Amino acid sequence: MYKNIKKEDIIKNLNIQTGLSINLSRKIIEDFINILFKNIKKGNLNLKNVGSFKIIQKKQRKGRNPKSNQEYLIAARKTVRFIPSNKIKIEIKKLT
Repeated sequence: MYKNIKKEDIIKNLNIQTGLSINLSRKIIEDFINILFKNIKKGNLNLKNVGSFKIIQKKQRKGRNPKSNQEYLIAARKTVRFIPSNKIKIEIKKLT
């Protein structure tokens, strides 16, 4: 089981499971990721039985370096939030 999976690992698994060449597998995964990015940038992206990606706006806030206790401001920014589907939540509960 992977703790951290890399794009290359997905490409190799696609190659092994489908028999497609490494270059074609790489092209498929790269295109899929680009499609995800483009759709997330447009707003919300819902993938059935997987989950949804939403762009959220975080406000400016104070932060603190735990080593030096020095305070600083963390700038306002946009970030992506992933909300898993109920199907994924059920599968995760089965693992525990």
